[in-house]
Amino acid sequence: MTRRLKPSRVVNIADLRQIAQRRVPKAVFDYLDGGAEAEVTLRENCRAFEAITFRPRHAIAVGECDLRTRVLGTEISFPAMLAPVGYSRLMHPGGEIAAARAAGEAGTGYTLSTISGHKMEDVKAGTKGFAWYQLYLVGGREVAEGAIERARKAGFSALVITIDTPVAGMRERDPRNGMSELMTGSVFAKLPFLPELCTHPGWLTSFLLDGGVPKLENVVVPGQGGMPMTDVGTALRRSVVTWEDIRWIRKSWTGPIVIKGILTGDDARRAVDEGAAAISVSNHGGRQLDGVAASIRALPEVVAAVNGRVEVLMDGGVRRGSDIVKAICLGARAVLIGRAYAYGLAAAGQAGVTRALEILREDVERTLRLLGCASVGQLDASYLQCP
Repeated sequence: MTRRLKPSRVVNIADLRQIAQRRVPKAVFDYLDGGAEAEVTLRENCRAFEAITFRPRHAIAVGECDLRTRVLGTEISFPAMLAPVGYSRLMHPGGEIAAARAAGEAGTGYTLSTISGHKMEDVKAGTKGFAWYQLYLVGGREVAEGAIERARKAGFSALVITIDTPVAGMRERDPRNGMSELMTGSVFAKLPFLPELCTHPGWLTSFLLDGGVPKLENVVVPGQGGMPMTDVGTALRRSVVTWEDIRWIRKSWTGPIVIKGILTGDDARRAVDEGAAAISVSNHGGRQLDGVAASIRALPEVVAAVNGRVEVLMDGGVRRGSDIVKAICLGARAVLIGRAYAYGLAAAGQAGVTRALEILREDVERTLRLLGCASVGQLDASYLQCP
């Protein structure tokens, strides 16, 4: 591990965030760090965890702590997996491959976004763990069916369908930073934003040596190859996922399907009826519709609605291992972490992701010991006081 990522220097996820902010240009950092519109939901995702307090059992000797759980039949070392994060290759050339490798070495799983710069075959080959593929219908049904077949052949074990992106949310930091101009504009359109890029020579050098803005290697349009990464916003508007789409996807993909973007009991029950093996309670990290409930606040309603028929995951606002423990107490099987590991990726590539996972795992174990609980499987709502 590099010197700057030693435990004495990087104690928590916020430390990785600070390193990432220094290393990458403002446009890239704000894409990762920002949310939709006034960022109310982005902030609430974290505040809602802070409002939940613990009810520990003291004077209990906890010997060996068992952090393991099973997700869709596969054991993971602690109850956290890596969520899909788009544009990862802009954060670091290793991108999705580096993140997947770190996840595998930590004994957990990785979810590859459709909006990715590395080929799914290379990502799966790069990890010794399991991987899921997150599918957008970018490019239309024919393109999606091709990606589903590639994912099957590459060995991805589950398909994640994100249902909360009929359009991309209005992430106000991006236009202010010239994200569109830097990705697609002419040289003249880029000029106002180039000086800021030049203040990050390490990132700029690695970005240029990596070939600049990559194509979407997993959105292959027949006769054209990989879709330009810059066409994503337009493509999303043309590729709304409906419950009817879930049915033909179910026929194309014989493995388990995870429906991501559930915030209500009604949608949770509909997902179960449509054949989901698991659902993820998610508001897209506060990046889509601003003003919706924090994921952790929506979790109990969804858990009650499915009533044990499928596994429930959640994502949004997880920055500490204690957040993971709170989600498990409220009925989640595991959490999907996004920004928490992406800060590490932007800070130092694979080593940064590894450090993020180490921090969270150590946090979870310490929290269980302080609660007087010997295993993740024993956690329940009695350990919490919820507002």
